[in-house]
Amino acid sequence: MLVAGTETAATTMEWALSLLLNHPEKMKKVKVEIDAYLKQDQLMNESDAMKLNYLQKVIMETLRLYPVVPLLIPHESSNDCIVCGFNIPKGTMLLVNLWTLHRDPNLWVNPTWFVPERFEEGELGNDEIYNMLPFGIGRRSCPGSVLAKRFMGHAIGSLIQAFEWERISDEKIDMSDGIGLTMPKVEPLVALCKPRQIMIKALSNM
Repeated sequence: MLVAGTETAATTMEWALSLLLNHPEKMKKVKVEIDAYLKQDQLMNESDAMKLNYLQKVIMETLRLYPVVPLLIPHESSNDCIVCGFNIPKGTMLLVNLWTLHRDPNLWVNPTWFVPERFEEGELGNDEIYNMLPFGIGRRSCPGSVLAKRFMGHAIGSLIQAFEWERISDEKIDMSDGIGLTMPKVEPLVALCKPRQIMIKALSNM
């Protein structure tokens, strides 16, 4: 459980920072939200991160574009059933292809674009909740989903609050995905950072 929780969270944070570095206007929006909510000498905590709406939307959009477990965990049908017109016999192993579901043009507008704003309150209807399943759903969904969102929000938010981030060149970061049970980046993220001037005092007191 510890390995599964740490690897998936770390991989998602790498995708999120890569997306933000490729979209500096989105990075700026996260930074503005953090600076507006927190005092300059106040370092973020987990409770703060959950109240930063735009930061949470960035995490959700990252999970949509790059679900860290793209095929979810295999399930087995306990009874004969029909799914989307297909007869599924009892005992069949079922895999849910999240990567395809989250990028389906019939379900999402501009599905390959990084648009955290698509998760604005009321943007998705009640019948569209099944279009977004990064942690699964129902009784067998990921038990650590709430903790993961808190942890990732706190980690990403703290990095953005405390440091200025830049790409190592003018070229955009390679967003190719690798192969595995989890979905890593082919090229690990490499970026430049330096302490933000307004946070030096707070960082020196750590």
